[in-house]
Amino acid sequence: MEKLNSAQIEERLKKLEGWEYNNDAIETSFEFKNFKEAFTVMTRIAFECEAQNHHPDWSNVYNSLQIRLNTHDAGGVTDKDFALAKSIENIIVSE
Repeated sequence: MEKLNSAQIEERLKKLEGWEYNNDAIETSFEFKNFKEAFTVMTRIAFECEAQNHHPDWSNVYNSLQIRLNTHDAGGVTDKDFALAKSIENIIVSE
């Protein structure tokens, strides 16, 4: 998987609301009604991550979820990260 350059990343970010490029990764955060809702969404995302064999760096505190994506093998952001980000967005929208 080929690492994307900054211009390619910024162009792809225009199609994702709320995601930013920071320190060789794309990042976003979500806030939910409560912990149960956050954990339910995290579980759905986890199944999608397994299906894509690509896993985020993420953290959860009560009702908030922070997600950071990059492709460690490529040393930065790749199309694989944008595919997972889009899948995460679809999961969030469907909730």
